[in-house]
Amino acid sequence: MGTVLLRAGKVINGRGETGFIGHILIEGDRIKAVLRECEGIPSADSVIDASGHAIAPGFIDMHSHMDWSLPLEDHPELLKCLLEQGITTLVAGNCGFSPAPVTTETLGMLERELMLPIDKPLDYCWRSMQGFLDRVAERKPTINLAELVGHGTVRIASARTRRGAMKPYELKKCLDSLRRSLDEGACGLSFGLGYDPGMYSPEDEIEAFGTVAAKAKKPVTVHLKTYCRASGVYSPLYTKPHNLRAIKEMIDIARRAGMSLQVSHLMLMFRSTWPLVDECLEMIESARREGIDIMIDAIPDSTLNGSIASLLPPWFIAKLPEGYKSWRARTRVRMENPIGFRRMGYSYQYIQVMDAAVEGWDDLSGLTIPEIANRWKTSPSDVVLKLSEYSKGHAAILCNNVAGEPGNEKPLEAILSHDLCLFGTDILIRRKGYPNPAAFGAFPKILGYYARGRKLFNIENAVKRMTSASADRFGLKDRGLLEPGKAADVVIFDPQTISDTIPGGKKPASRPKGIYHVFLNGQHVVRDGSYVRGARAGRVLRV
Repeated sequence: MGTVLLRAGKVINGRGETGFIGHILIEGDRIKAVLRECEGIPSADSVIDASGHAIAPGFIDMHSHMDWSLPLEDHPELLKCLLEQGITTLVAGNCGFSPAPVTTETLGMLERELMLPIDKPLDYCWRSMQGFLDRVAERKPTINLAELVGHGTVRIASARTRRGAMKPYELKKCLDSLRRSLDEGACGLSFGLGYDPGMYSPEDEIEAFGTVAAKAKKPVTVHLKTYCRASGVYSPLYTKPHNLRAIKEMIDIARRAGMSLQVSHLMLMFRSTWPLVDECLEMIESARREGIDIMIDAIPDSTLNGSIASLLPPWFIAKLPEGYKSWRARTRVRMENPIGFRRMGYSYQYIQVMDAAVEGWDDLSGLTIPEIANRWKTSPSDVVLKLSEYSKGHAAILCNNVAGEPGNEKPLEAILSHDLCLFGTDILIRRKGYPNPAAFGAFPKILGYYARGRKLFNIENAVKRMTSASADRFGLKDRGLLEPGKAADVVIFDPQTISDTIPGGKKPASRPKGIYHVFLNGQHVVRDGSYVRGARAGRVLRV
């Protein structure tokens, strides 16, 4: 086995400890030695001078949806931007949807319900979680994968009841499927309670799924029912903040199920919700003091990506596809959406099209909804309805200024700076269109803008939460630390220059600054900031 020496860098080992000048010796796919400068320089087959730079464990994106792209033969070109920002491991299958388990009979329904984060069809040559993980391994992935099993995917595959309470035998079938997926290597369970079918699932169903995960000693990630002060999820007669109710419901379920709860991409959506940040965090801290194993994660940006269908109210989604043809339903959307936005302190002007997902509409990429409305000479609500109908809900959008705005990111910063917070990207990556800036620079932004610039935390604390804390959360025992015997997932970056590139106008974000080298399982996959073409050194991490 060949050896590589990373010489004279500032070693940030992932434990949160103060960094020190030293060397990392890689042998094969493992870290062989971690040495302080005074301990001498070992010989190696090749040497990289890391002086003036930091050496850290590979970053873990603990909220990804890019598992759907890994079975594709050409996925390295799509995902190279992740390696170029230092990400070496994805925790995917989030928000209730994973590519497995599936059945032949229900594949069509799964694809209709889910806005796939890819723009090429999958062959679905697997049916079980084990089959999916085997398929990814056969493809020689360009990045490590730890996979959650999605509640929505399990339910669609195992139950005929479309929405709401399942029959007892259907629930049993679901729980048996969940147990098999966890036994076959899934690192946990995910819920998407803001999406169909999760938004219609009763609490006893959620608790039953959570209890199975708890018995398997694996965490449960949850996309909450809502992140807004007011929403269409709860009755308008419920006048207290809806987002706080959604958090309380999951804390109560976690208490009863005894499960480890990971609140996914915690945010306070829209201006009217921002003042609730302290109360929100206090609820989580209180549950933690009570003994509930609860943590949160967040996206280091006030811009989010999602489906065009996310702009439509739940009652309208429940009527699809017939709702598109209903004059009454469309008129109600035209009336309700602008009113809802005003109540939340938001506007269509902040929403951009990433990818219209309709042939011939590529020129819409990067345009805002009002810009398209002007072009089409129609209303913004009609643009949303048309994009959703013609793309079958697959059009992707960017929602800017959701969790903060320039000069006012206090709610987002309060969450990011909390020690219970891990980090993720929550991105969709497609081959065309206007990209999400986080696809290129989420983790460099944490280390540059938020650590070095805003000083929300020191660099050692940031690295810990990007690496070992995430690895511990999902049982990835050989990742997240620079220690002898650990997997050689390593990033070399300049702590003084690392940063994301900020998009401007119609010009999208691009490759970050300050990331120089990335090693994945001992292989050099990013050299001088650029992906090493053809590198496919990732592995499936079965837990």
